[in-house]
Amino acid sequence: MKLRRWQSKCINSAISKFTSSVDSSDLNKHFLALATPGAGKTIMAATLARKMYELGLIDLVLCFSPSSIVSSDFSDELTAQFKTEFNGKVGSLGDAFTYQKLGTLDNDTWKLFDRFRVFVIFDEIHHCAGSSTHDANAWGAPIIEIIREKAAYSIALTGTPWRSDSLPIALSTYCEDNLIQCDYVYGLKYAIADDVCRVPQVIAVDNNKIVVTRTKKQKVFNSFNTLLTAKATSYSHIVLNETVNEQVLSRAIIKLNELRKINRNAGGLVVASSIEHAEAIKLLMIKNYGKGVVVVTTNEARPSDRIKAFRNSSDEWLISVGMVSEGTNIPRLQVCCNLTNVTTEMYFRQIFGRVLRKTGAPNQEAYMFMPAEPKLVSYARRMVQDIPNEVAKVKIVKTDEEIADAEELIPVEADRNNALVLTEKHEVTVGKHSVEDIKRQVEAILSNHYIGESEGAQAKELSSNQNGTNVSKAKWSMGIVGKYRQETLKVADIEPFLISKASKAKLAELNQQLKQG
Repeated sequence: MKLRRWQSKCINSAISKFTSSVDSSDLNKHFLALATPGAGKTIMAATLARKMYELGLIDLVLCFSPSSIVSSDFSDELTAQFKTEFNGKVGSLGDAFTYQKLGTLDNDTWKLFDRFRVFVIFDEIHHCAGSSTHDANAWGAPIIEIIREKAAYSIALTGTPWRSDSLPIALSTYCEDNLIQCDYVYGLKYAIADDVCRVPQVIAVDNNKIVVTRTKKQKVFNSFNTLLTAKATSYSHIVLNETVNEQVLSRAIIKLNELRKINRNAGGLVVASSIEHAEAIKLLMIKNYGKGVVVVTTNEARPSDRIKAFRNSSDEWLISVGMVSEGTNIPRLQVCCNLTNVTTEMYFRQIFGRVLRKTGAPNQEAYMFMPAEPKLVSYARRMVQDIPNEVAKVKIVKTDEEIADAEELIPVEADRNNALVLTEKHEVTVGKHSVEDIKRQVEAILSNHYIGESEGAQAKELSSNQNGTNVSKAKWSMGIVGKYRQETLKVADIEPFLISKASKAKLAELNQQLKQG
């Protein structure tokens, strides 16, 4: 398979840095690559590993990533590159793990670092925090304490090189002004110009008459922006509203139907707020639109297999809770419904990254449909910006400062013995928030995702306003009675790429005529 230009340049840059290392403690043995979601980081990193092996620089390859499906993709790609298995068994040249496994690796695995020259790949490294043991999170600690020193070389990959809690990313280098230093950068603008990624289009759905009734008093709002600014309700409550879901989904379904008339394999993704929400959306799509859907959550048996099956099928719609939001490679996805209650810019970009991968199929448009939540709208408008200004700097933690490791608190599910199992990853910001704020965030996540002792137990029916006050549904209500409207958001700095292929061809023809004249 022929590498893309950026992949070749990044590989050459990494090898150049690695081979200039003076000794084993030299910082040049760690490489950080920022490449936009959908650019092809998995192939690039696996090819780099093979070239390092062929150069005689390494003996084994270990890969760590945030989810089982991404880990499986890395294992498959490494197997293709090396023509041998990557499953940790006798005869293999390495293995692929999730970050969750970092804390449970046995001594035999760690001894590999003493016996062999190990090359380590870290996918979506921003999940791993820490510049030292004092500010490391659960996933960052083993990297800092063991891998940083003992790995022969490592490459860290990310499409979003920042953290919502402003803690430093593990293995990363920062300038004096605390800005991250990337060894190689391949942003969305470059990927669009190179025909690697699709041009993003975002459609925000709004309403001009939203009535909130509280203790017999009514307030009317003319947009989701004014509603949320007034703290009359939370965005979590908006995305669970059935009419909002209908309006967003109906527009997305119409668009996917249009795309499938040209590209019959085009697929759509709905990212829901919770397992219960995903099931509600499934029923809505079956009842109202007659659409068969594939649901992938931690409630499903072998979710990674279900994702792979969808990838290789021509099924229309996939509904997920977080599991397809980051790193998952399903290139035929072209339409996305963002109905999650997580409103961080990192999560927004990771979700949209699922529909940006270009294929050879006709019609390569990419769409995200979402409610017009003001933060999401601002993220969309500056999507091509590699690192937003307000999240560019990291928080440098002093050695005597207590770290609230809240980001590692994640949703849970019940296994067959009703034991609690750590599952999907969700961010809980800690940098500028009090302990009480953190607790509220964690409770909000758990209330949406906790599965009780009996199968199908319902989560607590609580909603929270933006001040964190729990509001009983019986004491207030929200009616969305106005007209829905949609706005196609203008993405900054994207205009140069909106020219059609026909126009490009005509320009090329005119240029050729000018040269000949």
